[in-house]
Amino acid sequence: MWGEEQARLALLELWATGKLRRRSSQGAVWSHLAGLPWTRRTGRRDEVALVETQREEVRALLDRVWPGWAEALEQLRAAGLSVDERGWHRLKDRERAERLPRALPPRLNQRTATAAVAARSKAGLTEARREALGGVEVTRDGLVRLRPHAGLAVRRGDGEAELDVEVVVRLLGELVVTERALRDGTRLHGERPAAILLVENVGAYLDLTPPQGWLVALVPGWDTATVRVFLDELDPRREVPVVHFGDLDPNGVRIARHLRALRPDLRWAIPELWAEYLEERALRGEWPEDLDVAGEPALVRELYTRGLWLEQEVIVLDPRLAEALEGYLR
Repeated sequence: MWGEEQARLALLELWATGKLRRRSSQGAVWSHLAGLPWTRRTGRRDEVALVETQREEVRALLDRVWPGWAEALEQLRAAGLSVDERGWHRLKDRERAERLPRALPPRLNQRTATAAVAARSKAGLTEARREALGGVEVTRDGLVRLRPHAGLAVRRGDGEAELDVEVVVRLLGELVVTERALRDGTRLHGERPAAILLVENVGAYLDLTPPQGWLVALVPGWDTATVRVFLDELDPRREVPVVHFGDLDPNGVRIARHLRALRPDLRWAIPELWAEYLEERALRGEWPEDLDVAGEPALVRELYTRGLWLEQEVIVLDPRLAEALEGYLR
């Protein structure tokens, strides 16, 4: 137990402040200490206090499991930080910030940036950690996979470079644009699409036949950050209709709502022909009780009531799908 940092920090907090509250990250050590004669319960829930006659016992344990604890305590107090897990993490963040190179790149991937100012790359990038990075632009570095419509072109800057999309698609099968390219000025131009179709699953994205003049983009699940950048750059005035086509299951409902929060004018495609597949192709699946579908289309409400899901792939090859999608522009 004492080999874990959060356990040693709990012991230090108990000795230095005389109290220790239960936290999710320190639950095991709190329970251990609460069961020892060194502590007593206070009147507050999930809090123990140090029994003063046992202070030297705690100090002896600190000396054994964390020889540098006194120096750590002095550093926390000198920095004006709380003697607890949160204060310790802030102290370490400050130390990492002080070790940063003076000249950072103008842009960093979120994982790289977080690793530079936090304990690990998957930690949260808090406001204080962002401030330590100065003016560095932090990117998620996603990409957008596109099935372009006829007449689409790609350009960087004011004629700096231009790409023949038709040739790219003929050679590579589709057009892929990265978040950094979009942020650096890569723009889609040429003939404006009649609509932008966002598709949740890769099979449906590749295999459906879109209405003529539609631009098709893959939005895999919750990976929407780059698509948001793409939509903002392609259609900043929101003049092009955006249609979303995804699974009819709890996650599909949440994704549709999330996309609508990003793009309030988004149209959620639930073609009437989908109901014809309900009896033979629906899958058994639970819907969370706290997911309110009262305001959703009738088919979604029926699926919720009957405990069923529908995958979008089952209607991808239906020859009526393109016309049904086009109906969302009327």
